[in-house]
Amino acid sequence: MSKEFDVVINGGGPVGMGLAIELGQRGVKTCVIERHLEPQPIPKGQNLTQRTGEHFRAWGCEAEMRTAHPLPKGAGIGGMTAYGTLLSEYTYDWLNRGSVKDYYFSSNARVPQYATERVLRKRAEAISAITIRYGWSGAALTMDQDGASLEISETDGNGTDQIQAKYIVGCDGSRSLVKSESGIGEDLSEHNRLMALLVFRSEELHGLLEGHPGKAFYNVLHPDHQGYWLFFGRVDHGHSWFFHAPVPLGTTTESFDFRALLHRAVGQSFDLDLDYVGFWDLRVSTAETYRKSRAFLAGDAAHSHPPYGGFGINTGFEDARNLGWKLAAVLQGWGSDALLDSYNAERRPVFVSTARDFIERFIDEDRAFLEKYSPETDKEAFETAWNSRNLDADEVHAFEPNYQGSPIVHGSTGSPSARGSHSFNARAGHHLPPPGPGGSAVSAMLTEDFTVFVADARHVVALEIASQSCGIPLTTRVIRSDWLNTWGHEIVLVRPDGFVAFAGDSIDAAQAREICAKVTARTT
Repeated sequence: MSKEFDVVINGGGPVGMGLAIELGQRGVKTCVIERHLEPQPIPKGQNLTQRTGEHFRAWGCEAEMRTAHPLPKGAGIGGMTAYGTLLSEYTYDWLNRGSVKDYYFSSNARVPQYATERVLRKRAEAISAITIRYGWSGAALTMDQDGASLEISETDGNGTDQIQAKYIVGCDGSRSLVKSESGIGEDLSEHNRLMALLVFRSEELHGLLEGHPGKAFYNVLHPDHQGYWLFFGRVDHGHSWFFHAPVPLGTTTESFDFRALLHRAVGQSFDLDLDYVGFWDLRVSTAETYRKSRAFLAGDAAHSHPPYGGFGINTGFEDARNLGWKLAAVLQGWGSDALLDSYNAERRPVFVSTARDFIERFIDEDRAFLEKYSPETDKEAFETAWNSRNLDADEVHAFEPNYQGSPIVHGSTGSPSARGSHSFNARAGHHLPPPGPGGSAVSAMLTEDFTVFVADARHVVALEIASQSCGIPLTTRVIRSDWLNTWGHEIVLVRPDGFVAFAGDSIDAAQAREICAKVTARTT
């Protein structure tokens, strides 16, 4: 077995496997080191966004993802917030991601991470450029100017081995070996909260919630918890559940009555079988940089946070799509080393914004609400404030990760952020939307390389010549003019990850050379 690769990925969870597929489909010789022989059965990472659906389409396994964990008819994948207890009279719908579905080429889904991992494993195993070492873990890392050397050891054995690669990516979780061994620090936002994760079975709880159809996750706001959620989620619809809640520091599996905690959170006693109890520290962690020399971080190794809003796994998948094409571009000779720096320049600010503008904002706003309003002290004021929250779906529409002002996007200003706005206009630095009703056919026209959309191919001859000169793989797609009218431009250039690199009405020879230099991070 060869031990020399283009890229070695330490950690073959969903993000690591997604990155391997992104690379392997481009012919990049990739090795994945994964300590678990089988996906771990703890339910997490279940709420997959429309954008993640697009990733699976690009990876050739969207249909398999959507059938990996079938839901009964009418089960739904929406969310709900309740006050006080789960069975409270005060509730509102929350995080209805379906409200932005028209801006994406795929729909959102609800699939537990272990089912998602099985789909990704099967797809990766079918790609000849990918080698997977199940049952092995990274043990030590050394790097020099030419590459990286990862010492690996058997997870349940005494065997050791050495893997050589030009680049290494740590997809190995919040306690990342790649992060520590490469000397990358992290910025921490500590909340001094110990959280319990419970997995349990209860058909009775399913019956108690029949009055709230179409819901798959529920968060309870209780004054005692200062804005930190009691969070329920369905696993197998009608049968099994997971539950997150703050517990006193120092709590152990033997020192706490978890059944009583569940009963208080629901608002009454109910039959349940408790299958798992675990703990985690509530904090937000961001790596100081996502790249150091030939080492990169993605997924939880680069950023970790509480599971508020289902951002984690989706953010990690976007890391994989962003980094994968850039590594391939450099390895294939048409991308510069500075292109790899753009991974950090684009992805890190987006997560910082996700944490600040969404996850921690949820906690702060819920805390402020609970401190100010109570149905026991002023029912009328509480209900007025509660109902105004019920009408507020801003967080779904405002969550629009974008790369405005990125060093490799032509013609945009600002700074990459998770906060934006959904639009059918094609905007440089933003995700390419379908061009209105009927425009879903555009999805099949996107390639794994750069794609330029135009009504008349003569308008992009200069770009084709410049890209050929730079070695940039580019496909021209001639499409309907009304689609371009919806996008608001005559020419739309799309990156391999589905983001708009340039949008305009004409390109002359000088501008074409400038665009090609920009998107590859080369000097003109």
